[in-house]
Amino acid sequence: MIHRLLHTSIIAGLASVLYGAPIALASDAGAVPVAGSGQTPHIALLLPVNSKIFGQHAGALRDGFRAAAKVQGQSVLPVREYAVSEEVGNVLEGYRTAVAAGAQVVVGPLTRDAVTALAFGEPVPVPTLALNVPENVGRSPGNLYTLSLQVETEAHQVAQLAWREGRRNAVIISSGGPVQRRMQVAFAREFLRLGGNAVDAAYSPDPEKLRAVVRANADMYFLALSYADARTARAYLGASPVYATSAVHVSEPGPLAGYDLAGVRFVDMPWLLEPNHAAVMIYPRATPRGAADLERLYALGIDAWRVAQLLLAGARDIRLDGVTGHLSLGPDGQIERRLIAGRYVDGRPQLAEPPAREPAR
Repeated sequence: MIHRLLHTSIIAGLASVLYGAPIALASDAGAVPVAGSGQTPHIALLLPVNSKIFGQHAGALRDGFRAAAKVQGQSVLPVREYAVSEEVGNVLEGYRTAVAAGAQVVVGPLTRDAVTALAFGEPVPVPTLALNVPENVGRSPGNLYTLSLQVETEAHQVAQLAWREGRRNAVIISSGGPVQRRMQVAFAREFLRLGGNAVDAAYSPDPEKLRAVVRANADMYFLALSYADARTARAYLGASPVYATSAVHVSEPGPLAGYDLAGVRFVDMPWLLEPNHAAVMIYPRATPRGAADLERLYALGIDAWRVAQLLLAGARDIRLDGVTGHLSLGPDGQIERRLIAGRYVDGRPQLAEPPAREPAR
């Protein structure tokens, strides 16, 4: 479900600009009236919590944002929450309302269509931290920053991990679904750029077809697959090195699932893979604990709060030991996430290598 946020063309009609439900504004204390109140400097959190499709996921991100704010204590500015739907027109209306009400920093939008619409033609007068990446629109407003859980980022870093570990000939096994196709293409581009060779193989649950994907000259396999399909495919790959994205890492896989994925290398965020690290432990866990996708969005909310504070302070050299990865500001306002490597050992996901650390901020 999380990847539907990253590529909303899966949802018919979201690309059109429509008018949705009225915009509700709230803070931790409840509703905050805006009309007639004049401008009040604040941090705006703009999320589709009114969406039937994305409401639960937006709620998890909001909860992480609130948790980080509570840990930090007194903020320079108060937070106002602008609850919108998934409809692009409603989101842009919410953005304009926040700016008109005095927002000094805006956190959001969340869906790719809304971020694309903002990047394409909407004025961006204040620092804005979008929680997704726009489609390639050829425009990057100076105040627009992006921090996202893009699956392409993971696939790139898996390719880099495999290359560092001496892999040169990869077989990419993909089911051909929209998200899996994005994993496949992103891994192949990066692995080929590094100098490796990669061939594609179609996934099928049929045992004979799975055995047929094994190549004598392959020194690795990349699973561009869902969690369930990765469990099935792994059994037919023998002792060959196998790599995957965080799709294979769920919160509580159970011993059987863990052994099905024996030896699989993957990348993920410290929030799920390194929970005992000091930079992670200072933040409370979601209550009750949710699925891995919701945990990742909760963690994104934590880092969104921290980055928003840096943008509010005027920082332009952002380097952060984040709970979603090691964050740094790259070109075009993109905040890059460097993930850490994990591996299934004795039925459990474990940290594969000690990560390099950035100074905490």
